[in-house]
Amino acid sequence: MNLSLTQIPRYSALLAGIVSIWAAAPAALAEDATAVPTELFGDHLEMSSSDTETFAITTGNVVLTGTNLRITCDRLEMTASRIGDKTAAVGNLEKIKFILAIGNVHIVQGDREATCQRAEVFPREDKVVLTGDPVFKDHSNGWVGAGEKITLFRSKREVFVEKIRLTGPAVGDLSATAKPRPSATPAAAAGTTPPPVAEPLPAVTFPRPAAR
Repeated sequence: MNLSLTQIPRYSALLAGIVSIWAAAPAALAEDATAVPTELFGDHLEMSSSDTETFAITTGNVVLTGTNLRITCDRLEMTASRIGDKTAAVGNLEKIKFILAIGNVHIVQGDREATCQRAEVFPREDKVVLTGDPVFKDHSNGWVGAGEKITLFRSKREVFVEKIRLTGPAVGDLSATAKPRPSATPAAAAGTTPPPVAEPLPAVTFPRPAAR
């Protein structure tokens, strides 16, 4: 079953909230990014409500797309505060309280992506926790990080990694025994032809004065 915001009005507020929560810090989001509709695709959707909360579970080939964001996983669970008529089978949705993505989680945001088996989102704390072999990549600079647990605080732009394994582009030999690189003339470094060497001027002689 494919679900879109235009088909499920009550679900739209929840999906829009997911996109805003997963969005990176403002500096990481392109200012000229073109806004696109938020869509959720999956094999099955279940929704239920209590007097205070509404629960939604999407399973099977889950894909969530939005502006500068794509999330895929096996199962996506969401809990939101409930407002409106409490006698309705499914209440209206207000503030998202918790999001859980499980199984083959893959998150893509611009040049950054992360993979894990479990991603927990705590909107009120502005916190995201990745576990289950989490790996994050920044394609803009070539760095790849992994660990047992990765915790991100979006508003503070902080990242905490337990048992970090970080790899990046190679750097030059910085040891004391490193051989110096051959120096290049400014003209050669710039890729231009050096100017021709000027011919030496002919020597000038003066006659000796006559002997007295």
